Amino acid sequence: SQGAKVIWLARFDHVTVTRLLPQATLMMGVPTFYTRLLGFKDFGLEACRGMRLFVSGSAPLLAETHDEFKARTGHAILERYGMTETGMITSNPYDPEGRIAGSVGYALPDITVRIAEPEGGSTLDAGEIGVIEVKGPNVFKGYWRNPEKTKAEFRPDGYFVTGDLGTMAADGRLTIVGRAKDLIISGGLNVYPKEIEDELNALPGVAEAAVVGVPHPDFGEGVIAVLAQAPGARIDDEAKVLRHLEGRLSKFKCPKRIFVVDDLPRNAMG
Repeated sequence: SQGAKVIWLARFDHVTVTRLLPQATLMMGVPTFYTRLLGFKDFGLEACRGMRLFVSGSAPLLAETHDEFKARTGHAILERYGMTETGMITSNPYDPEGRIAGSVGYALPDITVRIAEPEGGSTLDAGEIGVIEVKGPNVFKGYWRNPEKTKAEFRPDGYFVTGDLGTMAADGRLTIVGRAKDLIISGGLNVYPKEIEDELNALPGVAEAAVVGVPHPDFGEGVIAVLAQAPGARIDDEAKVLRHLEGRLSKFKCPKRIFVVDDLPRNAMG
């Protein structure tokens, strides 16, 4: 209805995208797109001179990526949050000054978002970590021909349980911590992978980090980390990485092992 034209590509390639950006004004991307563009030395202000807006969704955007992208291009990426069952839920403001790295912004008009205790569903206070629940005209009616799953995913008062974990500031700004299913319980204590991944992603030479739980004979689940090296970097001192984390995280959150790979496996969306 807006008369917009779309440049279709068979796959994301940072060289091709950088070449085509001067023909566009809006880019809708996932975080991996932005990290790969930043890894291309020819990507910068000139390629983005005609751009109006960069948007990121589908996965949390690292604050470091947000800050580096703004420094290189002058654009603050607009991060937002949504899912198949709900459409869009929250968004950072259109005003660049209102966009905060690491946050997915505020609930859109007529949409209510709350943070709840995962099992009982009681509403949590500002700053507490819990499951994100949403209610509004954007929420679907239910899963096709699956009333059991529909009933399981809705609270009695109509809120849809997203399965994402987050915190909400007193002013309503939402920050995503991770997926409830990704929660690691090690020695009876909750470990949120994103907190550890943020520390690892800030290390020199780390392109991306993934933290997962694996079976452990003593703790139930043990925390391990997988690091993808940045182009030209070499991470070969596991003990040094672990020492860095010991000074910044509680002992029970520190990985038992660090594994280094060239790339993390990803789906078609990145």
